Amino acid sequence: METKLNQEIRAVLVKFDDKYFVDGIVNKSKVIRDLDSYDADLVKELLSNDELKKRFTMEIAGATVIKVNDLIDVFEQDEYWQDSYTKYSKKIGLTVNGRFLDESSEVVLDFPYKDTVLKASMSKEDSGKDDLKPDEPFLNEIIAQDEIDTLFDKKILVNAKRYTKEGVGEAAAFDEDNLIIKGNNLLALHTLKEKYSDKVKLIYLDPPYNTGSDGFNYNDRFNHASWLTFMKNRLEIARDLLSEDGTIWINFDDNENGYINVLLDQIFNESNYIANVIWNHTKQSKNDERFFSRHYNHLIVYAKDKNLLPNFQADRTEKDNKAYKNPDNDPKGLWRSGDVRSPNLRKTLKYTIEAPNGTIIQPPEKGWRWAKETVEEKMSTGEIVFKKDYSGIVRKIYLADQEGRTPENLWYGEDSGTTRDANGEIKKIFGTNVFSTPKPEKLLNKLITIASKENDIVLDFFMGSATTQAVAMKMNRRFIGIEQMDYINTVSVTRLQKVIEGEQGGISTDVNWQGGGSFVYAELMEKNTGFIKEIVNAKNMTDLQAIFKQMMETADFDFRVDLEELQSEDLWQQSIDDQKRILIKVIDKNQLYYNYSEIDDKNVRDLISDSDYEFNKSFYADRGE
Repeated sequence: METKLNQEIRAVLVKFDDKYFVDGIVNKSKVIRDLDSYDADLVKELLSNDELKKRFTMEIAGATVIKVNDLIDVFEQDEYWQDSYTKYSKKIGLTVNGRFLDESSEVVLDFPYKDTVLKASMSKEDSGKDDLKPDEPFLNEIIAQDEIDTLFDKKILVNAKRYTKEGVGEAAAFDEDNLIIKGNNLLALHTLKEKYSDKVKLIYLDPPYNTGSDGFNYNDRFNHASWLTFMKNRLEIARDLLSEDGTIWINFDDNENGYINVLLDQIFNESNYIANVIWNHTKQSKNDERFFSRHYNHLIVYAKDKNLLPNFQADRTEKDNKAYKNPDNDPKGLWRSGDVRSPNLRKTLKYTIEAPNGTIIQPPEKGWRWAKETVEEKMSTGEIVFKKDYSGIVRKIYLADQEGRTPENLWYGEDSGTTRDANGEIKKIFGTNVFSTPKPEKLLNKLITIASKENDIVLDFFMGSATTQAVAMKMNRRFIGIEQMDYINTVSVTRLQKVIEGEQGGISTDVNWQGGGSFVYAELMEKNTGFIKEIVNAKNMTDLQAIFKQMMETADFDFRVDLEELQSEDLWQQSIDDQKRILIKVIDKNQLYYNYSEIDDKNVRDLISDSDYEFNKSFYADRGE
């Protein structure tokens, strides 16, 4: 039985003839899409209906505002449209504050305390300290929508250096160089957007797994909502940077694997899902596990547009060629037999073949793989031959025609490395294990081979120990790396310097690496980020008072802060932990770094070297691309 509301909505929809109906049934998916995009014709007709106008509009300052989300909710309820034509009956997905992620314009930014060097528990080693326990109250902040444009605006880059085999020097210009950026990776990605949109062929990520127990040097104790928002913010801008025929590969364990798949479906579209590759990263059983000894990670692979993606090809090995023989001395060389049967039942492909001796060869149960004309053509070229006893046909697949092979989705340590291999590679370079969760060079070599070609750009914005960049350099790919942690200068950059010098670890022997190459290093120019770091590192109230004095002179405060009250004596009556929390809380988080738009302001220009100034002008130059 139709409700009054149902009847009124249907009365509006029928005015559009068959636009919103399929065989007389409401196509509510189409209605929802048009409501979501504020289709002018549909909104006009809805407002002309008195009943709907009363229920789904409100008056604000003399203007009529349609409550489109309430209308959409109606169409997502089965009790209103019980037999409606739709691909789903109720929408299921990730929500923030009761709204689906793909419908929300809000961006919740947890990163000031989640992914920069701002507080204790940024690394595993800090989590046990008493001075700043990981339960401090300044974990989550929502940045207002009108501030986001400022926050995401491109940043000034400073301390630019070029690393080559000859050494390190100033970089006053930038031209298609490999690039390493130190700073918050979300803001660094937006800094790259204008220059690198649609240009990155391959993105590999090894993000925090949200376990709370591994050695990853980021805060690795997010709750699900915060962690998903953290990833959502970064994956959305990552998609913009990816080329139309590019792919993204994300390394995970089981902890968030299901959640990240749903999120990736929303951002990249479920139709662009490629594979879940299982990487067997360890051989030794872990007896300290309670239920199962876990021996694998996931590599989740999505394309930006799968329809534009070429077929993946992995390198061939001697093992792959083992089946190729030449028993009949075929002049085309080694070959193996291929399947001539259809994988699916096709009645049109069930025909007989007559052999030269008159024998009639019956079709396989599901039919032949090709039409009769195609089989006859392949016989004329020698690709298909008859068996010696004429009992069937054989398809020849020649080794000479095989440039690579289709990769499998189960990777073993023999050809993709193990965690132990990765630790050994780091120890060989530095003499000790300076990084707790590296990935082996063989792993990156395998996926870079599959998903890119020479001179393609490879991006990793959870750079870590720089395995991705090291392998990319050895494989003649261009690369971009982003890392916020201070070990970028003691581990990541140092490793790449050694690669340039010709270090022989990892895949060096396999690819005949002799050294060479170059990269440019630069840092996002800190603004309020510097104050936050100083506050966290302050030893006592005297230090904090000196920092506060500087803040009053140059810092940007949240617009909601009452500065007179902040300067009262009450602040210094608190415990030092609370003093730190308050001072960090009042800082404007959308002014963590200087925006490029400020570079010619006198008070900013004086802080930048002439070389860095020229570098920025070169980096952001419009080259007519």
